[in-house]
Amino acid sequence: MYERISIDPKVCHGQACIKGTRIPVHQIVRMLANGDTIEELLEDYPSLEREDIIACLDYAAALAEEQVMPIEVLASVA
Repeated sequence: MYERISIDPKVCHGQACIKGTRIPVHQIVRMLANGDTIEELLEDYPSLEREDIIACLDYAAALAEEQVMPIEVLASVA
C-alpha cells in the first residue's frame, strides 16, 4: 500500500521512514507543518522525489484517520 514508506526495526528504531533512506516520515510532516515547502525539502534532501513527500503526507493522514476521538473528550481526559 505504501511502496515509498518502510518500517524496519533495524532502521531508525522501527519508525516509518522514506524507503531507502533514514529520513523519518514524522520529520518530513513536521517540516511541512512548520512552513517548509515541498520545493525546499527537495532542495534540502536531493535523494527525495516529490512522490516521497506526498507518500509521507498520505501515510500521516491514514494514521490520523484510524483513531477518531472528539477533541472535547481529549480535553476532559487531560
